[in-house]
Formats: sequence, structure tokens, C-alpha cells
Amino acid sequence: MALTELRNKKIALVLSSGGARGVAHIGVIEGLLELGCEISSIAGSSMGAVVGAVYAAGKLPEFKEWITNLDRIDVFRLMDFTLSGQGFVRGEKVFNEMAAFMGERNIEDLPIPFAAVATDITNRREVVFKKGNLYQALRASAAIPSVVKPVWVNGNQHVDGGVMNPIPIQHIARFQDDLLVVSDVNADLPVSPAMRREATNENRRWASFLENWKISKDGESKDKETDKALSYFDLVARSVDLMQDRISDFIIQTMKPDLVIRISRYTCSTFEFHRSESLIKCGRQQLLSTLENDIPGTE
Repeated sequence: MALTELRNKKIALVLSSGGARGVAHIGVIEGLLELGCEISSIAGSSMGAVVGAVYAAGKLPEFKEWITNLDRIDVFRLMDFTLSGQGFVRGEKVFNEMAAFMGERNIEDLPIPFAAVATDITNRREVVFKKGNLYQALRASAAIPSVVKPVWVNGNQHVDGGVMNPIPIQHIARFQDDLLVVSDVNADLPVSPAMRREATNENRRWASFLENWKISKDGESKDKETDKALSYFDLVARSVDLMQDRISDFIIQTMKPDLVIRISRYTCSTFEFHRSESLIKCGRQQLLSTLENDIPGTE
């Protein structure tokens, strides 16, 4: 799709899961708005659901201001750590911060149709939130397995929507003459060696922290065999990546969106929210680059 074909169009926007990389969705949204597009509906999974909800609530400028001013220490302070065996972060601090500028609201009261996807791990099924408490839906959608504690909804435990549906195309509301656009921040694309090295080093910092936390919790030390193996954090992250790759490819090939903006998963690690400003720029640049190079989203 060429840039001229997208200008002033109505957009059904689907935002993928992806941890801190999901901040790049902000750049994609800003780029679409600069092209005169109207975002008529949004569906998202995990961080994609968070960014989509913020935009649908009309609070994207406030969210951008908040998240781009976080440094490493701020991000660490937002991690309300717990010794629960289900996850080492409660996830309450972050959403309490967001509540300060978003206020309490229900999904059905948002000015545009919005859907957030989570995984009901109790009943092993996908759950789509299109009504009800917005914060409960977002917390459930963004509960990364073994990292963030599962969220209880209607007596069942819910985890990250990316487990079953990282790109929830089938749950987006559609309108006449709209274009289906996907922002995927988990693409297996190359980045500069320096950027990949920085993301890898950040993952190692978190892996080291997690291993120390696990040792302290369990009262056990690592043996030589464990030293050679993947860390707990890397094992979970790589497993999720592989799972999401297959699911994402299948969804895109089956649903055939009009445009896919692909952003490399190597852009940053899961918790590098202190790099939000550069991630937003990356999202906008990737949208324009995709259009300028006339790259079909479904190839």
C-alpha cells in the first residue's frame, strides 16, 4: 500500500502484544493521525491493549508525557514485587499511575469501539473484553505469565492475551470503507548490532535479578548444569516469542490485513520503558518507511 492510498482513510487498528516494544504503537497512531486518518476502532493484546485503550479514551498525550519521562529507576519503582510463585510483579502500581489521568470508566463508554484480549488460564480459552471495567480488562490482558501475577475475573485467573492471540484481528469492529491496519512489534527482523546488543544486555540485567530473586525465594543455589542453561527469564521470553511467531504468522496469512507495520522484536527488551521516546519515533518511522517502500502488508 502506498502512502497516498492511506491518507484520510478510516482505520480499523489492531495492536500486538510485546512488552515495552508496544510503546512503538504510539508512534504508529501518531503517524496515522498525521496522514489525516480516522481511527474508527481498535483491538489490542497486552501492551497493545493498553496503548489502544489510552487512545480510545482520548488520553494519549497524557500517557505519552508520563511514559516518556520514565527512567530506569522509575521503571524499577513501578515494579511492585511479590514473592508469589505465580509472578514476581503484582502490576497494581502501573495501573494506579494510569488511573490518575484516565479516571474510572467502562469499555462501552469509550468514544470508539475497543476490544482487549486476555487468556482465561483456568478454562484454557481466549476472553475478549468489549464491555465492563477498563482497568480490569487491561490488567488481565497484560499479565505476562510467570512475571505478572494472574488477574482474577469472574472467579477465573487470566493472563496475557498474547498467549493465545497476539494480534486480535478477528475481534476488531469493522465499518464500511475502512482499512484494516496491524501494528506488529514482534517481527523477526534485523536491527543494528548496537540496538540488539543493548536489548540483550537489558534482558541479562533482568535475568540476573530474577535468578537472584528465585534463589532468595527458594533458598537454593544454581549448580553447574543450571549455569550453562538459559536463565528463567530467557526461557520464558524465548518460549513466548516462538509461540507468538507461529500464531501471528497464521493470523496475518489468514486474515489478510490491508497493511502491516512490522517492528523488530530486537528493538528493545520487555521492560525497557525508559526508552519510550525512541520507541515512539521508531513506530512512526516504520509506518512511513513501510508506506514509502510500497510494501504490501500481507506478503
